[in-house]
Amino acid sequence: MFHSPMSYRRAVPDSVTSRSSAATRQPRQSPGQPLKTKAEKRAEAKANKARARALAKRRQMLTVAGAAAAVIAVVVGLVLWVGNTSPTDTVNTSASAAATTAADTASETAAFPPLPDGADPALGTKPAATAGKGTLTELKATTLIEGKGAAVQSGQTINVNYVGVTYQGGEEFDSSWKRSEPFSFQVGTGGVIKGWDQGLLGAKVGSRVQLDIPADLAYGENPTGGQPAGALRFVVDVLSAA
Repeated sequence: MFHSPMSYRRAVPDSVTSRSSAATRQPRQSPGQPLKTKAEKRAEAKANKARARALAKRRQMLTVAGAAAAVIAVVVGLVLWVGNTSPTDTVNTSASAAATTAADTASETAAFPPLPDGADPALGTKPAATAGKGTLTELKATTLIEGKGAAVQSGQTINVNYVGVTYQGGEEFDSSWKRSEPFSFQVGTGGVIKGWDQGLLGAKVGSRVQLDIPADLAYGENPTGGQPAGALRFVVDVLSAA
């Protein structure tokens, strides 16, 4: 006899139907793993956080330990380097530096003034220049120390040391000794005052000459450039001529 699908129904025991409904309502779970309560889940999350914090702290401690080890290595290296440096080498280096400084100072001192060969040692000391007496009306050149070199000629360039004072009061207004440097000029060409151009002609190299110069052969009675007025006295050492 033919039955339509709508009218066909297979007989199923009630016990089986009940078990299927119960299985449908029951939540799924992995085999061998019982369901966890909310308290258990919170405890597990808390334990996981504690383990993460412990791991982070351990990593931090390892980083600090590594940095400390690097610092210790640097300190040990410095100690070994200092230990290998000889105290004698340090003393020798300091002594060498001191000797070099002393030699440089002595060289500079010895270089001024540059005295010509055979010159009187007195030319190595700054002369005393004092005031003159009376009224000075003409140029007067006095040889205080006579040198052994050739006589100065017009047109030559000469190197000199000098001290300049006022003739009446003896006040010093200029000196190459203060600068520790000789003065160079060409004689007889108008590069200096007339008293020098005329008064140093014929002076021998190595000589110390006192020049008493009246105002008209110096800077005049009323100079405008800050130069000293009136008659002047110079003590000049002739160091070279060429």
